[in-house]
Amino acid sequence: MNLEARIQAFALLGKKIQGLSSGEKEKLYEKATQLNPWFTPASIDLSFNGIAHLLNEKNLSAWASGYTLSTEKEKKVGVAMAGNIPLVGFHDYLCVLLSGNQLVAKLSSQDPFLLTEIHSWLIDIEPQFENKIHFEERLKNVDAIIATGSDNTARYFEYYFRNLPHIIRKNRSSCAILMGEESTDHLMEFGQDVFSYFGLGCRNVSKLYVPEGYAFDTLLKTWEPYKAIADHHKYANNYWYQKSIMLMDQIPFLDNGFVILTQKEQLVSPISVVYYETYKDQADLKQKLEIQKDKIQCMVSANGWFEGSVPFGKAQMPELWDYADGIDTMRFLGELFSLRVA
Repeated sequence: MNLEARIQAFALLGKKIQGLSSGEKEKLYEKATQLNPWFTPASIDLSFNGIAHLLNEKNLSAWASGYTLSTEKEKKVGVAMAGNIPLVGFHDYLCVLLSGNQLVAKLSSQDPFLLTEIHSWLIDIEPQFENKIHFEERLKNVDAIIATGSDNTARYFEYYFRNLPHIIRKNRSSCAILMGEESTDHLMEFGQDVFSYFGLGCRNVSKLYVPEGYAFDTLLKTWEPYKAIADHHKYANNYWYQKSIMLMDQIPFLDNGFVILTQKEQLVSPISVVYYETYKDQADLKQKLEIQKDKIQCMVSANGWFEGSVPFGKAQMPELWDYADGIDTMRFLGELFSLRVA
């Protein structure tokens, strides 16, 4: 199966996802939610839309053309997938198979079902993919590793797979740059970056950088349409727990009934909490971001005005070439073809 055939198969998979009937979706939603209550229909739909956006044939062809890929010396690539949001491991799945390698996937216990369902659709479209992927409980007899986990898990991965070519991803989070002149439309779009997936994704904004003297009233009021997020019992439990802790510890915070803002230098905040930090000027802002650069997955700003950021509302819609942790997965996979494995 050549690269063109692989691209066409994935493009058809994108159309299959776009064309899912309400009945098909309902069955998927029911099973996925039973396995993980955080995986709501809205969250799964958002993930499906993001995947369908990736699987555009023109973009797939342009993206893949930038790499030297082969099928003559395919390798077995083990992927330990995260499960914090639905189908978060799909991009790795796509990269390994599109590059012409075999995938040995260890699914997260938090998301053990959705990718196997998508893979069954891909096999229906192109049966030659059937022997290109293996879902396993342990990653062994592989030629390379891609793994995503916490900082502690990453240390384990780095030691255990130290003798194999690998990509090991650690904890990252995302931030927003506000200048105090954003329109209500911009702030409404920005809410998607904070509240989609309940804030569980590494591309969800958990930290705001705001100018000194920033007034949060408009922001909190503009986010009111997102208040239904608190109807989810697990999110609501987190919200009330965090609020209680701050009240008991007399930590200053702002609150609109479903999200808490509090000033803190750390980047990663608990569910239902968003940290903020003030900056004096652009030089001060850049210095603060430089300190956190190895922990930032994505930055957002109004219309993407800040260098290196994406527009509000686009954090959870990465492009094919927006690699996690800034590590070029396709280049890594392409280089495996020339690798000698004992």
